[in-house]
Amino acid sequence: MQTMRIFSLLIFVLLAACSKEMPQAAKENIVQSVDANQYLGTWYEIARLDHSFERGLEQVTANYSLDKDNSIKVVNRGYKPETKEWKEAIGKALFVDAANADGTRTGRLKVSFFGPFYGAYNIIELDKPYYNYAMVSGGQDYLWILSRTPQLTYPIKQELIARAKHLGYATEKLIFVKQANQVEYESGRHVIH
Repeated sequence: MQTMRIFSLLIFVLLAACSKEMPQAAKENIVQSVDANQYLGTWYEIARLDHSFERGLEQVTANYSLDKDNSIKVVNRGYKPETKEWKEAIGKALFVDAANADGTRTGRLKVSFFGPFYGAYNIIELDKPYYNYAMVSGGQDYLWILSRTPQLTYPIKQELIARAKHLGYATEKLIFVKQANQVEYESGRHVIH
């Protein structure tokens, strides 16, 4: 329990204190219509910019569920192979803007893993209408590519990376997260010379 509190506090401190503001192009790209119910469920982390609170973690997932107070319960989980243990942080997220006329929300949320302190969670790319993948940012130094499955097809992954680079993120620093039962594909290996 104490480890989880320290892990949660570290997440908050890093998000709130160390995050540079999002690039302007990314701010202008926040998704304007998100069906909260469709966004709920499990997302697999495909890639991320490095930060200390997830450093060394594999098989990282984020699970979102509706809580009794209409906030979104957030359960982030990852496996640390060096210590052979799972790390977990539980928090909550709230939409920042009022609901749109059709009941959807803008992709601006705030998330807290420790008390009343919140960090930014901005959905800057979302597969519509299926919600199969998303790209999320908490600032210039925080970027995640998420998928509903442990793997994302190479063309979609490359498109999201190119989009992130265009929006001002340091995509050359992305870490690709190892998921369970992952098959490693290399582009062009099927071509015989």
